Amino acid sequence: MKPEELIELLSEQPFVPRLIHMSNGRTHELRHPEMAIVGEEVVALGIAQEESEHPRIRLISISHINEVEHLASKSA
Repeated sequence: MKPEELIELLSEQPFVPRLIHMSNGRTHELRHPEMAIVGEEVVALGIAQEESEHPRIRLISISHINEVEHLASKSA
């Protein structure tokens, strides 16, 4: 995936929550576009923490993103 492709996904209106699949098998939920900052090589993801008001930041490598899909709603 290229940074421009990820920026395009974040710009969609209305925004659709996404599930990011990584080459190491991990997944990351992206529920709000403002919780991601896209750089040339990495994405900084804000990860909400139930016990804290402040999100944790996780850096993921764009070159290791294998797939980005719509995140199924929890009511489905």
